[in-house]
Amino acid sequence: MNDEQLLRYSRHILLDDIGIEGQEKILAAHAVVIGAGGLGSPAAMYLASAGIGRITLVDDDDVDLTNLQRQIVHTTQRVGAPKVESARDALLAINPDIEVLALRERVSGDRLGEIVRGASVVLDCCDNFATRHAVNRACFAHGVPLVSGAAIRFDAQLSMYDPRDVASPCYACLFPEGQRFEDAACSTMGVFAPLVGIAGSMQAAEALKLVTGAGEPLTGRLSMLDGRRMEWTTIAVARDPQCPVCHHDNNKET
Repeated sequence: MNDEQLLRYSRHILLDDIGIEGQEKILAAHAVVIGAGGLGSPAAMYLASAGIGRITLVDDDDVDLTNLQRQIVHTTQRVGAPKVESARDALLAINPDIEVLALRERVSGDRLGEIVRGASVVLDCCDNFATRHAVNRACFAHGVPLVSGAAIRFDAQLSMYDPRDVASPCYACLFPEGQRFEDAACSTMGVFAPLVGIAGSMQAAEALKLVTGAGEPLTGRLSMLDGRRMEWTTIAVARDPQCPVCHHDNNKET
């Protein structure tokens, strides 16, 4: 690190759990953020400010006026612009020394695998079950840790899935692909604006902890926030030995 970086990241370096070695790991890391909306906004902004060396943003949507109530990475002036381009501009304004790749795509299948392969961590900040399952499959196929978040109305949830940990469940262990879950959209159900900020910030925190090795990851636990009472509930989640995604015979790269 140069003198400017030592100054910029000095508050991290002062932490015994991070220090210079941990900050260097952050600078060398690559985070993929799927979704540049309510969750992706704070998550990506904190990753950028913390110095994640490379951030890949993936989203196919444009900035809409209704997004601005909670999607803090965007501005009124950028309404109508692609979200990934708006977010990229905001992240580089925060930290011009990082690399930000903006992919205006709705990804799945092999393309999603290409994007997550080799990443240090993936943050699932999307808003639908189909994409969450696709991201989960790609991460477990390529051995990349996944931080998953969700928020609707006054409720949020957060978990970490790590294919490198033989005891870790995957997203499909909690929400099997064969079961029918109804997507709850903010456009019809509403969402409390600060709630996505809380959940997205915690996704960034889990990602940074994973990169640096600081603290204890959320792997094997699901944390749920009742925003009305501001109460967290955390439950243990076990791997499903019959899960078609993370069963040890199915999560090897080919």
